[in-house]
Amino acid sequence: MADFITRDQTSSHTFRAGRTRPARKGLGRRDAIAGYLFVLPSVLGFLVFVLGPLLAALWFSFTRYDVISAPTFVGLDNYARLLSDERLRLVYFNTIIYVVAAVVLINGLGLLFAVLINVRMPRALTYVFRSVYFFPSLVALAYISLIWQALFQRDTGIINYYLEVIGADPVNWLNSSSQSRLSVIIVDVWRNVGFAMLIYVAALQEVPRELEEAAQIDGAGPFTQFRRITVPMISQAIFFNVTITVIGAFQIYESIIVLTKGGPGDATRSIVMYIAEKAFADFDLGYASAISMTLFAIILLVTVLQFRIRRAWVHYE
Repeated sequence: MADFITRDQTSSHTFRAGRTRPARKGLGRRDAIAGYLFVLPSVLGFLVFVLGPLLAALWFSFTRYDVISAPTFVGLDNYARLLSDERLRLVYFNTIIYVVAAVVLINGLGLLFAVLINVRMPRALTYVFRSVYFFPSLVALAYISLIWQALFQRDTGIINYYLEVIGADPVNWLNSSSQSRLSVIIVDVWRNVGFAMLIYVAALQEVPRELEEAAQIDGAGPFTQFRRITVPMISQAIFFNVTITVIGAFQIYESIIVLTKGGPGDATRSIVMYIAEKAFADFDLGYASAISMTLFAIILLVTVLQFRIRRAWVHYE
């Protein structure tokens, strides 16, 4: 009887398992299909708006193309032309200035504000200052540039008005080669420092208080605590902010269009603005594509280098 019951139970379990296996396979297939459908919009967006235009620009960079006539293959002529383009050197020089200034000022000021908000202010004021500093990053850069353009006016701008009040000479913010670059940097930093600050505030709140208290007991001062404890603990946030700041600064465009239109001369013209000029004003899409390929290569190279050297200074728990 015991053997009969055991065989009966075994056959029953086998029967049940045999009936449930197809259901599991069907359920797994449906989950896989659902997963593919969820990622499909992102994949299509990448193919249509990123990979497709990138491959098209790569092809056009080997052609002479003016939109009106069909592209004509010219090999490496467009890339050889890059070497003799004096304006290209200047706009790359301007762009590098913007990148260096953005990395130093946005991250330096963002970290400074984050430390002050996280340490020195009551919690209620912390929320207020977070919102105040972060708000400009939510506004379109074109609108921000229009506001700053009015502030920078030589005769009617409020900045020069207060400079005259304190006895200083008015500054030609938008029509001087040196001051116009500074104006673009000021607008870019003012707009983006709030986002960097918010990232740093979130990272600072994750620093264990026990480590800071232990350092205080050991006699470490505020600067030593910041250098030895805080910076390593928030190094991931620093790496993230520096990476996106570099990529964004290489693509600076809207603020220059509104503030100075690239002038005076080419004093403030960025590489993206130069690409747009060659493509849509001069209808030289082949050469513009070659320039865009150099920009893509530089951004890719800088990003890869950042990821390679992060092992030396970015700490992971």
